[in-house]
Amino acid sequence: QVHLVESGGGSVEAGGSLRLSCAASGYPGAMSSMGWFRQAAGKERQGVAAIDSKGNTRYSDSVKGRVTISKDNAKDTLYLQMNSLRPEDTAMYYCAADPWADGPYLQAAAYNYWGQGTQVTVSA
Repeated sequence: QVHLVESGGGSVEAGGSLRLSCAASGYPGAMSSMGWFRQAAGKERQGVAAIDSKGNTRYSDSVKGRVTISKDNAKDTLYLQMNSLRPEDTAMYYCAADPWADGPYLQAAAYNYWGQGTQVTVSA
């Protein structure tokens, strides 16, 4: 049973920073693709950032230059460092992983495993 557990969300003022973490467990091998997605109230889930087994990364245009995705393979943990946060970044943030995709995909359909989410709220 694969488990992805996110943490690090919270409430910050615009311009602040947060670091999200996603701890993965239960899969006997490595996840070739991992990513962060977010879903604001009343909106569709969108890809934020993704990383593959080679360390290639991809970011959505809305966060490019403000966030950094990274992975600690020894700890099976994915991170998302978010800086210069804006009110429009407010959303539930989800971690996603897949052992077969092997690419920094921002499409939700590429991932088989999902966490429960962590809320990020940015006030003006």
